[in-house]
Amino acid sequence: MEQAFLQFLANQTTSLAAGSVGIGDDAAMLSWGAEQKLVVCTDLISDETDFLLHEVTPQQIGRKALAINLSDIAAMACEPVGALLTLLLPQGESSLDLAKGIYEGAAELAESYGCPIIGGDTNSWPGKVAVSVTVLGRCPGPQPLLRQGAQPGDAIAVTGKLGGSILGHHLSFEPRVREALELHQNFHLNAGMDISDGISIDLPRLCQQSRVGAEIDARLLPISDAAHQRSEKTGKPAWWHALNDGEDFELLFTLPAEQMDRLATQWTESVPITKIGTVREASPLMLIDLEGTRQPLLPEGFSHQ
Repeated sequence: MEQAFLQFLANQTTSLAAGSVGIGDDAAMLSWGAEQKLVVCTDLISDETDFLLHEVTPQQIGRKALAINLSDIAAMACEPVGALLTLLLPQGESSLDLAKGIYEGAAELAESYGCPIIGGDTNSWPGKVAVSVTVLGRCPGPQPLLRQGAQPGDAIAVTGKLGGSILGHHLSFEPRVREALELHQNFHLNAGMDISDGISIDLPRLCQQSRVGAEIDARLLPISDAAHQRSEKTGKPAWWHALNDGEDFELLFTLPAEQMDRLATQWTESVPITKIGTVREASPLMLIDLEGTRQPLLPEGFSHQ
């Protein structure tokens, strides 16, 4: 299977910058500016944890595997440059078609973000599908956006809408690479990350790195239609799903209050940005519910076991 897959890869066309070497040699090579910082992220997804093989296409698996890494690059307001794709596939005759489909799904998304697949590996075993992607990126400015740096009084904001990702968004979301670059270049952001496990788990991670507390207002959350659908099924409030469902892969960031005011009047992109709370000096993290009552923000988001 491996040799047949390598032959398939050899016939694929990939856009590479001048002076770069992609799939076909023992290692890839990328041109790199002497003053530019390298950023690297990697993530692994697998059958029955991040997707159900019998419910999705191979292309959807490949797309998600790359997209979650592009979201991590976006979280640091950086530009993706190239990706490595590694496949661990079930033994059997269907493995080659599965490998091709996964690559195709990743390659299509890679092309749209200027992030060619430049290498990787493949193997088979008597188990389930697992896909690992590593993305290399560059920092266009002097410093990437980090989780540390949030200041008391900062506005807490998010892109897009939240909740209900299990109904399909976790397979089809757009990494916020372009939005992150524009935000970081035109507004003074203090800290940021992406929302992978839900605000109730991810925001405490940012606050811990920044050594601050926070207060989130459930009345301000941008709730997706899917979160409302989940609410009808589970009986939990739609705002609960917006806080806890996870795999939204939207940006979560903080910025000074005056910058938030300027952002609210000057942001013209189609992806909405919403203020959802305020950074405070100390923990615990708090939630204002729909009745205006303050209560602890409980970490009820998705946790990988």
